[in-house]
Amino acid sequence: MAINKSKFWDEALETAPREVLEANQLKDLQEIVKFAYDNSPYYKRSFDEAGVKPSDIKTLKDIEKFPFINKKTQRDTQGVGSFLGELCAVPEDDVVFISTSSGSTGVPTISPFTQKDFDEFQDTEARWFWQVGVRPNDRYVHALNFSLYVGGPDVIGAQRTGALCIWGGTLPSERLLWVLKTYQPTVIWTSPSYAWQLGEKALKSGIDPKKDLNIKTIIVAGELGGSIDATRKAIEDLWGAQVYDFYGLSDIFGACAAMCEYKDGLHIAENHILVETVDPNTGKVLPPGEKGEFVFTTLRKHARPLIRFRTGDIGWIDNTKCKCGRTHGRIHVLGRKDDMFIVSAVNVFPSDVEAGIRSISGITGEYLIRIFEKDFTCKYSVEVEKKFDNKDSDEEVAALVSKSLKARIGVKPYTVVVHKDGGLNTRSEHKSKRIIDERLVLKSLFKLKHTV
Repeated sequence: MAINKSKFWDEALETAPREVLEANQLKDLQEIVKFAYDNSPYYKRSFDEAGVKPSDIKTLKDIEKFPFINKKTQRDTQGVGSFLGELCAVPEDDVVFISTSSGSTGVPTISPFTQKDFDEFQDTEARWFWQVGVRPNDRYVHALNFSLYVGGPDVIGAQRTGALCIWGGTLPSERLLWVLKTYQPTVIWTSPSYAWQLGEKALKSGIDPKKDLNIKTIIVAGELGGSIDATRKAIEDLWGAQVYDFYGLSDIFGACAAMCEYKDGLHIAENHILVETVDPNTGKVLPPGEKGEFVFTTLRKHARPLIRFRTGDIGWIDNTKCKCGRTHGRIHVLGRKDDMFIVSAVNVFPSDVEAGIRSISGITGEYLIRIFEKDFTCKYSVEVEKKFDNKDSDEEVAALVSKSLKARIGVKPYTVVVHKDGGLNTRSEHKSKRIIDERLVLKSLFKLKHTV
């Protein structure tokens, strides 16, 4: 087998002129919309009710004529008519793999794959691994959950690069540190919060990540931290390694977008996904560069096509050619629509708070956001940890945090609570829970009270 010495996994695909890329997108879009209409009970019914048909797709912009779907659509159609539900467009015999969502925003949803779907999924993962510098001489640790999680099989993509792969999964931290120290891998993939936590645990165990371990590249996903400059730099400084953010959806496949060496957004696999950005409230399509909700249409996934799927993620897309030479657009993700809150007419994303906190010296970087109502207006408070060697008083730390967040976001927190180092219960082996919306708790209690 010939050795790939290029910086690109598939140079012709990754550097295709925009007009060629969009021509291929249109061809695939026409095919998948027709396939969905002909084979999915839901899409046939939905398109007929909307008065649209596959032949209406003459340009990429024509997709705007078609109705949206969302997580609720998936949940409502799951298990209807068949095990795989009404969105599925192939018989069960053609499905070789399913993953499920975490269920963090409702009932877990199934994502099925045909063999072709799965093979193309893994080829895309190999492309991302190659993009961040993974090569055959690397040793790679896959420290992601394998239990029904779509990110688990991504390890196969790493193997396609020729790297030696260690299927770590959700090992306890002590065992994972043993693997890192004994096998001296060069690349690891986990969540941003766990990358930070693992580095902290290493230091407390007498292991210096920079000197005693051999990690050169850290891939993170599942949380926003990897795309927050301050968080990414903090992890890089702790490990002495480069950190790259990946973005994926269980609804589509593992990682469908990834950073390149310039770390200016995440290149999305536009050969697989047509991206729209819409106003979260009105659904109006916005031009590239404007912030809104991402809407994805899968172009090549046949087991369960997603036509105009509202992701719930807020951000913008940049379709200009990147300095790395790749022409596929770059998405910039700000956060979840459901996580955004408004204080004094300012839209606040938890990622804004995290960026502010991670940039403050003298605190650990761990934080908790509480959102609540007071005097019929939305407020927020933050809780942070003071580093063990910080001699400032809690009041001084709180004042610094409040001032920094006011400068960065435009509105200061209602209160800042300062804990000792390790005093916050936010650390997790994988995704961390850092937001408590007390408004939702009150609404649930109110609803329960009036239904009893």
